[in-house]
Amino acid sequence: MMADAREIKPELYAQLARIAKVLGNPKRLELLDLLLQASKPVELLAQEANISVKLTSAHLKELRLARLVNAERRGKQMIYRLASAGIPQFLNAMRNFAQDRLFELQDALQHLSKLEGEQYREDRDTLLEKAKAGEMIILDVRPENEFAHAHLPFAKSIPLNELRKRLHELPAEIPITVYCRGPYCIMTADALQVLKQRGYAATALKTNVAEWTQFNSQ
Repeated sequence: MMADAREIKPELYAQLARIAKVLGNPKRLELLDLLLQASKPVELLAQEANISVKLTSAHLKELRLARLVNAERRGKQMIYRLASAGIPQFLNAMRNFAQDRLFELQDALQHLSKLEGEQYREDRDTLLEKAKAGEMIILDVRPENEFAHAHLPFAKSIPLNELRKRLHELPAEIPITVYCRGPYCIMTADALQVLKQRGYAATALKTNVAEWTQFNSQ
């Protein structure tokens, strides 16, 4: 016998709440942000999220049960990746909504912006034209594997931990704009500090690869 519509309704909201419940943990959101950059083994995710492998595995299990991540074994490693191409767009929309509604989040972002200093203000087309003409350097300071997975057009890869010893690769007379994993990534602030100490004209590019891809597909 077919269930009454009133009996189905609670189940609909219960299933929707599964996603909300899983996302109600800061570290799980951070893990999704890391997987947005590239597929990664659990050990690397634990290192980048600054938590134990055991706890990382527990969070990933919950994300898998909610169909947000998938995993496959490669040799002795379990490699995790986002389960759907729509997840980056969903995460960006959630973050933008939270930033619009939460004053505390706005305040935290303002503190981060003060550490970074000036932001790049021109539109994306102008940025690409300048980068293509050699009048601007778009510097990606994420790890190499993330750059290899996807990056902004004309970007140059120098991971943050290599920046000091590779400054000679950056012409002193050309302005630089720096990006990393997105608005909550602190690598940009650290990179800008190094660059400005050495006299470079450098700004923060407040975007990530997923946002850029979404923007250019519209």
